[in-house]
Amino acid sequence: MNKTNFPPHNERIASSCVCCGSRALKKSPAVLMPFVAHRAFGWEPVEITDDWGLKTIKNGMAYSICNSVQCGNCGHLFLDIRFNESEMKSLYDAYREKEYTELREKYEPGYQERNDRLNSGINYIPDIEQFLSPHLKFPISILDWGGDTGRNTPFKTSNKLLHIYDISNKPVVINGAVKISKVTASTRYDLIICSNVCEHIPYPIDIISDIKKSMGIDTVLYIEVPLEDIVRTNDAKTALHQQKKHWHEHINFFTDKSIKALLAQCGLSIIDLKVLEATAGGNSSYLYQVACKLH
Repeated sequence: MNKTNFPPHNERIASSCVCCGSRALKKSPAVLMPFVAHRAFGWEPVEITDDWGLKTIKNGMAYSICNSVQCGNCGHLFLDIRFNESEMKSLYDAYREKEYTELREKYEPGYQERNDRLNSGINYIPDIEQFLSPHLKFPISILDWGGDTGRNTPFKTSNKLLHIYDISNKPVVINGAVKISKVTASTRYDLIICSNVCEHIPYPIDIISDIKKSMGIDTVLYIEVPLEDIVRTNDAKTALHQQKKHWHEHINFFTDKSIKALLAQCGLSIIDLKVLEATAGGNSSYLYQVACKLH
């Protein structure tokens, strides 16, 4: 499927797979977690009681409803709601800083402690560097797309240039790193990092298309996304939409097949792909590591 035939990328409710474009979708009812609904839309949960005077709706807590959607072609599992630009800004501006953390702690007691652990940085950067090193010639120029403060950027000591683009507006904490805008990300880099970003993005094909503008023929693009437990541990991956009952910040749950479909759609060839077991914020998790280049 050529990109020109790919379904529209600005739908409020996705009518096709955001990775492969298939319309062979299966859906099941789910709930949008209260923190996300509040942060993105200003919607708070509410209790329906007798004094509402509703005759056909039962009393109880009312939360924001949505659908879990699974692609019948590539297996991608995703939230049907696709946030627009202003809603994404509301979700991720000053990400994991004071206002964000206080609101999330209100809905999810214990988050503050978890956030402190996450802010200390990841401990598997050596694994990323080991994965990528065979495909690079040092020293390298790096763009970390969605790199937050740069704390988790690999190759901090073996680069000749380090640019960081992120919508969170947080200052960089790495000496020599430079925060840039999307407009100024025009250099042809040796390595572009897009780590733990695509699982948050309404239309991953759009962000990868933006990144491609900063790629040359020899540029390596590193994409890292979670291998979510519901995908990893379910042998019969045909009814994941029925099992996924709630959605939080991760609105895309990738499969091996959906990653390959997305990158093929974007005109990229995979040069290496593996699954890494890692620890972040005190929790063990599994990640897809993907290295790719332009066709």
